[in-house]
Formats: sequence, structure tokens, C-alpha cells
Amino acid sequence: MKLFRKGLVFLVAIALLLSMAACGKKASKETSPTPTVSDSTPSTPAEETKEPVTIKFFSNLPDRSSGQGLLEQTILDNYMKENDHITIEIEALQDEPFKQKFQSYVASNNLPDIFNVWGQPAFFEAVMEKGYAAELNPADYASYNFFEGSTTDFSYNGKLYGLPRNQDITTIFINKAIFEENGVKIPGTYGELLQAAKDFRAKGIQPLSINGRDKWILNLFFQDLVIKVSGNQQTIYDASTGKTKFSEDPDIRKAAELFKELVDAGLFQDSFVSADYGAAQNLFLQEQTAMFYMGAWEVGMASNPDNSEHFRENVGLIPFPVVEDGKGKITDVCAWNGGGYAVSASSPVKDEAIKLLNYMMHPDNWPKIGWQQGLVVPGQKYSDYMTGEENVLQVQITDVLNTATSMSGTPWNDFNPGDWKANVENYIQEFAAGITSVDEFLAKLDSAVQ
Repeated sequence: MKLFRKGLVFLVAIALLLSMAACGKKASKETSPTPTVSDSTPSTPAEETKEPVTIKFFSNLPDRSSGQGLLEQTILDNYMKENDHITIEIEALQDEPFKQKFQSYVASNNLPDIFNVWGQPAFFEAVMEKGYAAELNPADYASYNFFEGSTTDFSYNGKLYGLPRNQDITTIFINKAIFEENGVKIPGTYGELLQAAKDFRAKGIQPLSINGRDKWILNLFFQDLVIKVSGNQQTIYDASTGKTKFSEDPDIRKAAELFKELVDAGLFQDSFVSADYGAAQNLFLQEQTAMFYMGAWEVGMASNPDNSEHFRENVGLIPFPVVEDGKGKITDVCAWNGGGYAVSASSPVKDEAIKLLNYMMHPDNWPKIGWQQGLVVPGQKYSDYMTGEENVLQVQITDVLNTATSMSGTPWNDFNPGDWKANVENYIQEFAAGITSVDEFLAKLDSAVQ
């Protein structure tokens, strides 16, 4: 796809594109013991004299004391300890401020040496196409054990421009105690999910929390429904590219009807359309909802000492339920590789920045430390790093990944460039809020296809 013909057009467009889903990350409140780097991790050989080098690092992980921010900070600190001529200047912002600042950096052609990217067309394709990201050498990562296909969306025209951090997969986190105490069955089918919503509402309990204000999560929930109805990961992408129509595909229409039925039954918490990520998650952490729809990047909830012992003992997860009479299997999942890193093509210390990136993503660093500290589900194979002491969510999400028969890839709302993302996210939020009908929602999606 050719996104932009002129730089000015690109800058105007990217201003609209940078409302990127926080897939795979947020400023987590998780706390973990300070990770330590493996003794086997390669470091830069000592030399008699080295010129001082400063690397500017732009991150979307502002919480440096817990979660992925802790992991990132630890690895960067280790690198500076092993390379005393290197200074890493870190600028870390929440998602939306990050995107705004990124836009400013692009406009001035002054991107930091290393920066976070989301490996989807709606964000990274334009960055690669316009030459803002440095080309990486795939041979450098031959032994890094990235999952097959995980670098696809970090590549353009056969060249590699970025590396993924994690394996992202949607799931429904559950509080087993709330289900058991109220005699509600943990859902394995759509019908059971609908019944659970009704049963919990009858008892005055909010069934499932979701951050509807952020919109993208609603797109993912809808995609999960389409997958389970159609049994075909390509269905929603064919409609997104104009090969078919949203309004004419019977499986997409059925998924929209089921989505509306769940909303009308009160599955989502009160005022879910105005709830941001933190508000939705806190309801679940405080055991005020029985379920929480989110991605695998939240596996640390089960081991975070800031969460109550009762919560940690009762948290679990389930795959998105199958739909009765649907063609999708429980093992057909919505999964992709989201956040990652790239190096600025115009960096004055580009070679040093690439060395740092390679160090960060070395198997003994991001995947090993992150997995063993319960912080991430890496985008690299991590079976060799399993210790038998994984928390329950790590064990369960690994089982989901290992048994998956199909994975979606890039979320449908991030699949196209231009104003596609902003439009379809607005349309799903309007639909969830009851502003539009099924017919109106599907017609609007058709109108968004270029």
C-alpha cells in the first residue's frame, strides 16, 4: 500500500493516525522484584578508550518501577553498567502524549535514536515508507527465536525496520471466587456468557469491565465475535479491504447482532463507554466485576503484590467463548504482535543505537527476564526460560497460545492506513453506546472502506 505521496500529506495524516491502541502495554501498576540480567548475556567488549556516546530513547512506558517499564529500565541500566561510555537519555510518556510528541518529532525530522512503535499499518507503515526508521539486518536476529511471522508488520517491501516486544492475545480474565460464590457458570460458550451477564446483573454485580472510552478494545471484542461466528480469520479483513461488504456478510452481521445483545443484557459495566483503561482494570482488581476483557500483557496481575492476596488466589483467564452454531473453534484466537522498537534513520549514533536495540531484544534479556519476572508474554520463544514457578495466568495463556489453531494478526481497526482507524473506532463506540443500530453500524463501516 502506498500511504502518502508527499511529506506534507504524510504529516497531516499521521496526526490522525496516532490514536494507537495500547495493545500490549500500558503504564502498569504491577510491581515485581528488580530483574537481574543473565550472566550469559553478551556485552560490549572492553576497550582502552571509547568516546562518550549519548543515546536518546523515547518510550511509551512511563512507569519505570513496575511492569514493562521496570523491565525496559532494568535492561537499559544493565547496558550502561556494561558500557560505561554510553549514556541513555530516556523520555517516557503515556500513550496519547507519546503519540502527540511523536508527531512533533516527525514534523521536525528529529526523532530520538530509539523509539517505540506499534507494528501495524495504521502506525508504522507510513514511518517505514517515508524513511524515518533505519533498516535492520535480519541476520542479526537469526538466533533470537522470534515467533514465526512476528516481524511481518515491522517490515516493509521485504526489509526489516523494527522488532516486536510481546505476543499479544485477547482473553477474558475472571475472578473464580465471584463465580463460585454466586453460583454462576464460567462461560465456555456465547450463550453461557450471555446468561452469566444476566445472572450477575440479577445479583447486583457488574459482570465484565472494559475500557470503552479507549474504543480499540471494543473493536477487538467485535473481532473476537466475528472469528467465533465465521471460523475464518480473513472474514473481517476482506470486508475491511472492500473484497466483501460488512453489511452483506452474514457472519459479520450475526456478530454485530450478538454484540448488541450482550450490551443490552448489561455484560459491560455501568458507564463503560466513558471508562478508560485504569478505571476498567481497577474495577476488576478491586473485585467489583467478575470479568475483565483485555490482552495477555496483563499476566502480571496474578503476581503483583500490590493486588490483594484474595484476588491473586482467584484470578484466572479463559479464551473468548465459542458461539453456538458458529464455525469458529475455541482455539481460533485474536492474537498479534503489537508494540516494539525502531531506530531513527537519521540518528547521529545509529550504529550504537542498533547495538543497544540488539542487546535489549537478545534472548537473555527481554524474553528471559520479562518472562521469569512475570512481566510479559514475549514475542520470542520462551519455553527454555520456564522455571515451573510461573503464575497461573502465565500458565494459562501459554496453554492458549500452544493450542491455538489460528491467529488473527494485526487487529482489523489497525489494518488500513489513513483515517480508517479513527473512523472504525468511533463507529464501534457509537454502536456500543446504542447511538446506532446494527444496520447503521455496518453501513458506516462500509463507508469507511477506501
